[in-house]
Amino acid sequence: MTKALFFDIDGTLVSFNTHSIPQSAVDALAEAKSRGAMVFISTGRPVRLINNLGRIEHLIDGYITANGACCTVGGKVIDCREIPAEEARALVDAAMREGFASLVVGERDLTVVNDNADVDRLFRRMLAVSDLGEGTPLETVLSQRVIQLTPIIGEERERGLMRMLPSCVSARWYPDFTDITAIGADKGTALKTVAAHLGIDIKDTIAFGDGANDKPILRAAGTGVAMGNAPDDVKGAADYVAGGVDEDGVAKALRHLNVI
Repeated sequence: MTKALFFDIDGTLVSFNTHSIPQSAVDALAEAKSRGAMVFISTGRPVRLINNLGRIEHLIDGYITANGACCTVGGKVIDCREIPAEEARALVDAAMREGFASLVVGERDLTVVNDNADVDRLFRRMLAVSDLGEGTPLETVLSQRVIQLTPIIGEERERGLMRMLPSCVSARWYPDFTDITAIGADKGTALKTVAAHLGIDIKDTIAFGDGANDKPILRAAGTGVAMGNAPDDVKGAADYVAGGVDEDGVAKALRHLNVI
């Protein structure tokens, strides 16, 4: 029996085209919940940037956020992994020096270094995020535990930057930016943390995703489901490939897997 379902947001539950959850997915999650499955979100977004799940909030039992850096169940934080302060500062210094933009996410607040047209294009337009901590001083965020850094850089610069951040890992789910978290903070590890906290056997979990940052959770879950809009390497990490988010992929996969 499936006891826990884990869903990525962007490109999995929420369409990049409509910025909304297909009605078929809303109905499918409600039915899965009525049959006893718990529903969890597993996203690269930090809590402050989750603004598109209003239609299913009442169904959600917990959240894996910031690519696994912070896990909550029933509104209670059960795990939070911070980036060493000196490494967070090193990335911010590099952004200031080189001029690239980066989100800096603390345990309570977030802000953007070098807010620019790339931030507008990727976050305000593509992801329809309206609150990026405008007006929040950088030092306010850096004084907190930093759980995620999201620089808008290419893969070559990422490789060089990561040599400055020995305690961190990088997960790229969109070509133009990457999410950096502490080593050990990934969606797969977070799924195991949530399952252990609830006493759920891993074989009774199903995870859905479409980006490179979803590969750890697709491999960790009892059944990993890649969306049809996922790239080939993500599909290769999954046990089953569903239809795309705009093709009722979530609902059809839940039926195929006998969850609903």
